[in-house]
This record gives sequence, structure tokens and C-alpha cells, in this order.
Amino acid sequence: MTIPQALAELGVGPQTLTPDERRFLSDQGYLPLYDVLSSALIHSLRSRLHELAAAEGNQAGLEVHQEAGTVRLSNLVNKDALFTICFTQPRVLAAIAQVLNNNFKLSSLNARAALPGEGLQSLHVDWRGAVTPGDYYVCNSIWLLDDFTPDNGATRVVPGSHRFGQAPQEVMADPREPRPDEVLLVAPAGTVVIFNSHTWHGGTLNRTNQPRRALHSYFCRRDQKQQTDQRASLDPETLARLTPAQRFILDVL
Repeated sequence: MTIPQALAELGVGPQTLTPDERRFLSDQGYLPLYDVLSSALIHSLRSRLHELAAAEGNQAGLEVHQEAGTVRLSNLVNKDALFTICFTQPRVLAAIAQVLNNNFKLSSLNARAALPGEGLQSLHVDWRGAVTPGDYYVCNSIWLLDDFTPDNGATRVVPGSHRFGQAPQEVMADPREPRPDEVLLVAPAGTVVIFNSHTWHGGTLNRTNQPRRALHSYFCRRDQKQQTDQRASLDPETLARLTPAQRFILDVL
């Protein structure tokens, strides 16, 4: 199987994204896709994440890493078929394929909830450092399970920074500080924001009294090591329910 074959089987075609969407993603380094998740599915995903966090307790997220001030969960592909949409949704896959030149696989599927009074991150890229513009290795998608607002820790991005050829820590005295050119990703729950992971980004401070919840479906080039080794992490029951195209996206075919 090839990426184009897998994408076709999963419903991705030349018209899945509009020309304006493709242009915006290329120029700005991110793209909001609205109304990807229904209200019912948002509720189900929230409930399942709450159950998993309660069951895993202080071990939650350890498969990848834990972060102070947040609730993290990892290896979600293996924990419920409910999460399958996060690596099979056609519009999301079309955007990932554009950034990574039809050469990608799922790296990891995690959840992050920024707790009240927490969640502030430095501006960063999800790579070892800067890359040559156009030579991209990773691309992420944030699945909003709560409205992202100016007050609850919404992610900020610096538009066009995927082409800077520099990482934030190379040019900023304190990457935690705001930049005049940054944009706050304010959007309703059910939105998925695709961002080229070489675009400067980071979570902001949650100043509300409720957690701000999201899923992160993270992809890398097929020649790169996955953040979660899907072959080693998936149970036989999980593999049995996946289609060949889904397995190919996970690199377990």
C-alpha cells in the first residue's frame, strides 16, 4: 500500500481541502477546520478521557511524558475505538499530507488538559531545531474538546514562523513572553487546528476555574521514529479492528 492509496480508501481526494485552505496552511503554518466533531462525539470523548485519567491516576501519560499543571494521557489509539477519528478524518489527513508531502505516519495520539492556573508553555517547535523551509518532519493537530478562549489557555502560534529557519530559543531571550505577531487560536469545541509543527507555538495560561481539554494527533515523516511505537503499543484486539488503510497510517501494516 502507498500513502495515496491509503488516503483514497479513507476518503481523501483532491477537493477535500479548498484551494484557499491549502494556501492558508502553506503561508501561515496552521489551519483551523471547524465543526469536525459533533456535540455528541465531544461529550463521548470528554467522558472517556475522564474515565481513563481516573483509572490511570498518577501513571497517566507516562507512555510519553507527564507535564506539571496538566493531565496528560498517551497511547490513545490502543485505549478505545472512539479515538480512531483522530487519525482517519479526511480533512485532517489531507492537511497533514500537504505539510509532509504525502509521506507520513501517526507518531502519537495524546490528550492534554491544562488545569486552572496552569498550562503556560514557552513558544517552541516540535523538532530538534530549525529546518530548511519546505523540508518538514512533523505536523500536529489539536482537537478542541472545550472552547478555546483568551482566558482558558488557548494555544498561540506565530504565523509564518515555519519558514523562519530559526527556533524560538535561538532568537528570544524568554520564549514564554508574548510576541506582537503571535495569534491566539480562539475557536469553538469541535474544531481541529492543524499546524505545521515547525511553526512556533505554545499553550497559554488557563485563568479560568475549569480544565481546558484537547487531543493531540501528531504525525511524522515515515522515515522518522514515532513518539509512540505503534507496533509495540497496540494490543491484538486493537489491530484486529483496524482496516488496512488505518494500519498503514499507523505504520503497522
